[in-house]
Amino acid sequence: MMRVEFSNDGIVIDAALVGPLFDLEPAEVHELMRNGEITSLCEAGIDEHEGEFRLSFFFRGRRVRLQVAASGEVLRRSTIDYGDNPLPNAMHRPGG
Repeated sequence: MMRVEFSNDGIVIDAALVGPLFDLEPAEVHELMRNGEITSLCEAGIDEHEGEFRLSFFFRGRRVRLQVAASGEVLRRSTIDYGDNPLPNAMHRPGG
């Protein structure tokens, strides 16, 4: 099982976990992130989601989200795909 790693230096996510959700190979994920074509957002859970994190990744018309426990276990995955249309700006904001 692939996990997300949390450390003082940041969050490490295996590209093999994110790539298939974008229909990409892991090597493509690395390149697209370096080029700023895949962007991301991390939100810390509050209230009943305390100790969890929501990691969102954006690429073209698709948003991929991972809900992750502090242990690194992926609790839930979701994808929204607008096809050739750009994602609405609201989807790039926290809580969006």
